[in-house]
Amino acid sequence: MIYTVEVIIMNKKSARDPEGETIHRELILKRGFNEVKGVRSGKYLEFLIDSNSPEEALETVKSICSKLRIYNPVVHDIKVRLDA
Repeated sequence: MIYTVEVIIMNKKSARDPEGETIHRELILKRGFNEVKGVRSGKYLEFLIDSNSPEEALETVKSICSKLRIYNPVVHDIKVRLDA
């Protein structure tokens, strides 16, 4: 069966996010959306995985991301989830 697995890569909360800060300051606040208190940017990847189970599909993608250094664990956090 084919599963769609999503990966979201974000800077760790302790790391600055210049892109998110610029979007917040230069676009959102300047347009009067003062209720927005922060923006974080990231990367989104979508994998189509042929697997026997959803759990196996998730583990395959986690392994790929780690082994191929798709993200840097020192500065990034990742979320891996099945697309519902």
